[in-house]
Amino acid sequence: MRRQFVKCAAAAAALALAVTACGSSEPAAGGDGGNVTLSVTVWNLAKTPEFKALFDAFEAANPGVKVQPVDILADDYSDKITTMLAGGDKTDVITMKNVIDYSRYSSRGQLTDITDIVKKNDTSKLAGLDSFNVNNTYFAMPYRQDFWLLYYNKGLTDKAGVKFSDGVTWDEYAKYAQQLTQGDGTKKVYGTYHHTWRSVTQAISAAQTGGDQLSGDYTFFTDQYNVALGLQKAGNTLDFGTATAQQADYRTMFETGATAMMPMGTWYISGILEAKEKGESQVDWALAPMPQRPGSTGVTTFGSPTAFAVNKNADDADMAKKFVEFAASKAGAEAITKVGVVPALQTPEITEAYFKLKGMPADELSKKAFTPDKVVLEMPVSEKASDIDTILNEEHQLIMVGDKSPAEGIKSMNDRVKSDVLS
Repeated sequence: MRRQFVKCAAAAAALALAVTACGSSEPAAGGDGGNVTLSVTVWNLAKTPEFKALFDAFEAANPGVKVQPVDILADDYSDKITTMLAGGDKTDVITMKNVIDYSRYSSRGQLTDITDIVKKNDTSKLAGLDSFNVNNTYFAMPYRQDFWLLYYNKGLTDKAGVKFSDGVTWDEYAKYAQQLTQGDGTKKVYGTYHHTWRSVTQAISAAQTGGDQLSGDYTFFTDQYNVALGLQKAGNTLDFGTATAQQADYRTMFETGATAMMPMGTWYISGILEAKEKGESQVDWALAPMPQRPGSTGVTTFGSPTAFAVNKNADDADMAKKFVEFAASKAGAEAITKVGVVPALQTPEITEAYFKLKGMPADELSKKAFTPDKVVLEMPVSEKASDIDTILNEEHQLIMVGDKSPAEGIKSMNDRVKSDVLS
């Protein structure tokens, strides 16, 4: 089933800066009377400030507890966690980067049942919680809720005379990319940058066409592949093969001015705010809604919650559960909003308060980008989601490097999913 977050101020993104008393109740503060080390898996710790903000807040609320991050390269995260859990690793808390991984780990019995802490709290305003409901059992609680929009470099767009509206189509987006591309070699500035994740093409297709990524029929991907490959062919984006071989960092692409536009999730706001605060980037940035299909009414995008889970083999399961509960609480939400991260805990105080953060763009279009009409779950929750995701990703790579045409790749997706997963 597809979980859709329908239009309302809260669904715009859990943007509360002043998180009020509604939501998860506060876990009791204080350690257990001695020094405790709690291990938590993370990715790219140095460039993901939400983790440090949350860990510092938890340690302050629990004297004697030290959080020890287990830092993993972002692109290797899922594979590494899969290997760790299969090998009986005892890391206490496992960050669920997406619901696909969650479906895999929970179905394999590798996570601890935390339904008790979910049920004892008021979770009515905890966005994305339903995505972690497995037959009325919960193995994770979300602390963050993100969706995709368009980042752009105002210095470059102003210079090129590109003016965004709240209803840019994909065709217009491609034309802007052409206008914004300049230079060559190491000094080339691309009009846009699409990261290597399949969701940049496939999840947005599903969200904006109503297509089902679990169905075994992926013809609805066609138009979006034509857009993506057209950008590559014209040289208006870094080609997929080069981006993969060089392990391109989307942050580096945007923060150094190597790209003028970039579709990306709201989690990156904290990253660009940090880079600007430290003087590591001079980009004058702003936001726009994700481009839409021609003839669309309203703005549709996709997103996903991020959660913490307790490892079934955790060294300290009780403290791990305490951390998971804290992260989903008011105190956890307050900690991450201070660094520009969109919390899962939602309150009526949304965009206006969020945009008061130092360094946030103040224009109306940026604020409009935070009020999409519909946010569709990046990948439907299903015990089959992981296997289907693997197939879709493999075929996505073959299409993007030119080994298969979109028609050939989509046919292979259809055949493989139907025969290997759905039959």
